[in-house]
Amino acid sequence: MKKILIIASILIVGLYSCKKLDLYSPSNPTSESFYSNQNELELAVYDMYRIDFWTPVKESTGSWEEFFSDNCFYRGGAGGNSIIAGTVNSSNADIETYYLNCYKAIARINSFLDNKNKAAANTPAAVITKLEAEARLIRAYQYMKLITHFGDVPLNLTTLTLEQSLAVEKARKEDIYKFLIGEFDFAAQNLPQSYGTGIKKLTSGAALAFKARTALYMGDWATAKSASAAVMALTGAGAYSLTTPYSSIFQKAGELSSEIIFSIPRDQTLNSSNSPTDILPRNVSGSFAATMPTRELVDAYECTDGKTINQSPLYNPLDPFKNRDPRLAATVVPFNTYFLGYNYNPHPDSLRVWSNKLGRLVTNNDTRAVAPFASFTGFIWRKGVEQSWADKLNEDNDAIIIRFAEMFLTYAEAKIELGEADASVLNAINSVRARAYGVPVTQVASYPAVTTLNLTELKQIVRRERRVEFAFEGLRYMDLIRWKLAEKALTKPVIGLPDPANQNRAKWPFPGVTPIDADGIADYSGFGADVKIIYTRNFDKSKQYLWPIPAREVRANPKLTQNPNY
Repeated sequence: MKKILIIASILIVGLYSCKKLDLYSPSNPTSESFYSNQNELELAVYDMYRIDFWTPVKESTGSWEEFFSDNCFYRGGAGGNSIIAGTVNSSNADIETYYLNCYKAIARINSFLDNKNKAAANTPAAVITKLEAEARLIRAYQYMKLITHFGDVPLNLTTLTLEQSLAVEKARKEDIYKFLIGEFDFAAQNLPQSYGTGIKKLTSGAALAFKARTALYMGDWATAKSASAAVMALTGAGAYSLTTPYSSIFQKAGELSSEIIFSIPRDQTLNSSNSPTDILPRNVSGSFAATMPTRELVDAYECTDGKTINQSPLYNPLDPFKNRDPRLAATVVPFNTYFLGYNYNPHPDSLRVWSNKLGRLVTNNDTRAVAPFASFTGFIWRKGVEQSWADKLNEDNDAIIIRFAEMFLTYAEAKIELGEADASVLNAINSVRARAYGVPVTQVASYPAVTTLNLTELKQIVRRERRVEFAFEGLRYMDLIRWKLAEKALTKPVIGLPDPANQNRAKWPFPGVTPIDADGIADYSGFGADVKIIYTRNFDKSKQYLWPIPAREVRANPKLTQNPNY
């Protein structure tokens, strides 16, 4: 079925940030002449679905924030980024863009809300209310991003003059959060649960899902529990379900999956796509394998007995993909398997590999013995990657913003934090696990069902479950931040394979079983020269749990105090 896109080209006049005004030609629409009918109101809201207002996507399903975590590493340039280097400052261009895009969206929504009633004479009230609900939900999502990353920020709810924008003060993030709960509730009450097949717009379910995520990030466990439970309880038209197989959700064919609560359409024909060359293996001509899964992520997946690799007798470091959670092979390409037309084998002695696409042996550019810049960790991403990417060196899979599985694990985590371990918690976790194994949750003999009601054990399980379920979807960084584990995880080095000349073939690919602590953090310090440090992470806990307010904003408005230690 063809997806229905909602991307509009019109740009709505408003504040680009709390200090920058859009410039416009007198012949173009302004807030004085626009918003005069239903069509213009709809165009104004549809414009807010552009991807820059939702997530900075870095190829494939992978969000930009995955690169700030211990799941993913990018070797481009000097490698790393200022977040994992511990060098982030108030002049960081990416953080400034993130901040300004949030306020650009907020300003446009405020302009819409201030002017929507100009169309009341020719637009049904129900239509205006629905569009208002969409707009307020989009604005709430922007503020969720702001308060979880920057803490206290200005709360602007109407169009500001330039003079007003230069005098705004911060509001407490706790007060903004209270305001957001009302916005999520208004949207949930006034948006439909479904628009029909293929229409990708915000729904009442999306409003509740964003409410649940925001509450989880804010540590409001009671609200996170109730909001996620409300999404899980939805039935009838537009109801959600977990899609089988797991891997299909992230493919083009899965873009209409009933698991996807909200996604942003992307399509090459609409110039909404990316080059995937950094993510594809080097055997694909023109590609670099520069974006790679970490060894830490691979080691986080349990064995099929439900035990971690350092506890399970099923784990063999010489055959690390065997007897593992199926989501590992769905996320990371297993060694010596065919992928995109080539046998993927980074072994240093695998100088030639068979191409089932070409029907012959070819030079193996995915081993560092041949191509020194092949994946430094030895791993490449499989999740969401399709043959079409390799054929056209272009990818345009929809950007998934939130999906149904998150509600199960949000509910479970909230209940655990409230000390309410019960059968519903086990069912929530096991529903996600069972789907990974492709079986119903009731078939407990066919997957490693969780049975413990010990709160400490359940907390460890649900945190590990979030990591492997949502790998390369951009959630890991904020999980590390809110669990206060960033200072631990993001001070560990990124580990890669030894240089080919130093690789002990008898210890290929891994020299032993990785120690993993109760927080799920791996320790490679005991492996000596059998592993290689490819990047040294740093995280300054005195400041990095918040991002800095962009320096240009603080310079323009002295009332915008900078976050501590920046």
